[in-house]
Amino acid sequence: MLRHIRPALVMLIGLSVITGLLYPLAITGIAQVAFPWQANGSLIVRDGRPVGSALIGQSFTGPRYFHPRPSATTEPDPKDASKTIPVPYAADNSAGSNLAPTAKALVDRVKGDAARLHAENPDMPIPGDLVTTSASGLDPDISPAAAMFQIPRVARARGMNEDTLRALVAAHTAPRLFGLFGEERVNVLELNLALDAAKP
Repeated sequence: MLRHIRPALVMLIGLSVITGLLYPLAITGIAQVAFPWQANGSLIVRDGRPVGSALIGQSFTGPRYFHPRPSATTEPDPKDASKTIPVPYAADNSAGSNLAPTAKALVDRVKGDAARLHAENPDMPIPGDLVTTSASGLDPDISPAAAMFQIPRVARARGMNEDTLRALVAAHTAPRLFGLFGEERVNVLELNLALDAAKP
């Protein structure tokens, strides 16, 4: 019987060491050498400390900042663990809202957001990504149109020239991948950090 068990134990231990220790260490080492910034979370560092990740959105609500697209992430309610409360950009609970397009809660939220945005800038059409959430709820980017839509509000709040802000948005607009895939995008955190550097 030991003759049959020994090969199984050797195989179990050997594969555990290979797949659970050696392979992860090798991949981690390769990633640290080839892609250190990405392997360490794509962290954005200012004044020697991390202020966020280029991959995870943050909630900016003040009029002096560009706002990200809405987030549908939630966390357990600290007062009642059987319920959840909205917590935008909760990276430990990435998810969409799972609401159908006809769900009253979704329709009411979009209508409310659209009314607020229309009051903020009545002369421009509202870009779709300013009223819709992404599938992950963590999207760090907005479209250039969504950034341009917010320029009048930010300019008023900061006392800045709109042309200066347009140039700042253009400078922080990332192109399509290889010029073919995806869409042009603006990372909201990087744009707001540049905005603070330009006009604290």
